[in-house]
Amino acid sequence: MARRKITNSQAVCLTLLWGLLCYYIIANVEKITFDIAFAIVASAIIVFVPIYKNIRNRPKE
Repeated sequence: MARRKITNSQAVCLTLLWGLLCYYIIANVEKITFDIAFAIVASAIIVFVPIYKNIRNRPKE
């Protein structure tokens, strides 16, 4: 099954939403623990690796 391509505007929206979520998490905790840091790093990998792969595999224009 072919995947749909991610447009630039979709990539920007995903990045901004991820950033807002991280800001919300960091702003509302008393102390940043390993669990919180791990969750942020893991979510970054989940969000940005597919975006990077999609942008990298675009045909050169």
